[in-house]
This record gives sequence, C-alpha cells and structure tokens, in this order.
Amino acid sequence: MGRARPGDWLILFAGLTLAIGLWLRQADSLEGRVIVRLDGKVAIETSLRLNRQIEINGPLGISRIEIRDGRVRVARDPSPRQLCVRQGWIAPGGAAICLPNRVSVENAAAGYDTLNY
Repeated sequence: MGRARPGDWLILFAGLTLAIGLWLRQADSLEGRVIVRLDGKVAIETSLRLNRQIEINGPLGISRIEIRDGRVRVARDPSPRQLCVRQGWIAPGGAAICLPNRVSVENAAAGYDTLNY
C-alpha cells in the first residue's frame, strides 16, 4: 500500500457527497405532512414540524386543527356529535373526517405498512 493519490481523494469526496445528499433527500421525503381538505379540495398542506393552529371555515362554522409536537388533531368543530374531535390525535397515515362541516384532516406522515426482511 502506498500513499493516497489526488484521484483517491476525489473519489472519496464524491462518494461522501453522494451519501450525504441521498440521506438528506430521504429525510426530507419522510417528513410528516398534514393535508386539510374542505369540500374534498385541498385547503392547506403543511408540515407536522410546525406547531400551529389552523382554522377552516366550513358550512357550519370554523373547525380548528391543532398541530403540536409532530402530531395533528381536530381541536374544535361545530358538528353536533363531535366525532372528529373525540378521535383525538390522528395516527400516521390516518384521517379525521368532520362530515357535517365538510372538513377532513389527513396525517400523511410516513408510517410502516409492512416490514420486509
């Protein structure tokens, strides 16, 4: 074994750059997303990383969606039975549908359907 030549360093640098770039791309694609729809049309699409409250004005009134600590839930809704509020925090890949107010919230976070070996 001899000393490393300039071409060796270039290949090492290119390989590290490629590995870091692929890792960053994968991390960005797995970021959780929240999709809020009104009447079946996307009203808001945002990240689960941002702690915030979103208000959507449906036919019955305002539905409040809360995003906190990478989770999402319907915090308040004017629907009479409050089913989507009682659902609580929405699991990754799950959704809450407030039918009377025509609002739906989807937790589009990356979850595992199956595990392969």
